[in-house]
Amino acid sequence: MLEAKNHSDKLLVSELRNGNEKAFRQLFDLYHQDIYGYSISLLKSKEAAEENVQDVFMKVWQHRENLNPEQSFKAYIFTIARNQAFNSLNKAANDALLKEAIFYESQKSHDYGDYSIREADCKKLRKEAMGQLPPKRKKIFKMSRKKGMTYEEISQELGISINTVRNQMSKALESMRVFFQVHDEII
Repeated sequence: MLEAKNHSDKLLVSELRNGNEKAFRQLFDLYHQDIYGYSISLLKSKEAAEENVQDVFMKVWQHRENLNPEQSFKAYIFTIARNQAFNSLNKAANDALLKEAIFYESQKSHDYGDYSIREADCKKLRKEAMGQLPPKRKKIFKMSRKKGMTYEEISQELGISINTVRNQMSKALESMRVFFQVHDEII
């Protein structure tokens, strides 16, 4: 059954690469609920999760010609969803209006004490998490998340392959995720 689904995904991705809107719609129908659930678990907001789903599939459509039918489409879109969610949270941490919309609205029913103390703790944790990254990985992470550069732009600026950038970002995000899980009681 799983093998049949993988084969079906490969066919749909091949069709999508050629601009087939029906294949795109089928992939959307297959995965939008999963991406929504994952997004809401990260963003804690229905509106932000819905927007994240739209952004994920917008990116899929815009970059359809670069899709590899041999790679897992599900893993690909979940990676996009995670990165988009992290970008949103990072922007929210640096933007007062977004901060209010995401952090305050999602925490209305909870009493966690003094927000300014928690905010300072979160900034300190984020800095510590980034401090544990190897220098090259940290540089790639900052270029992507702080400067908003694409993987292609980073690869050109640093003279490395896009796959190297992708791998380094994946490792950076994973190590930061583990770091935050270990320090979950502060957040």
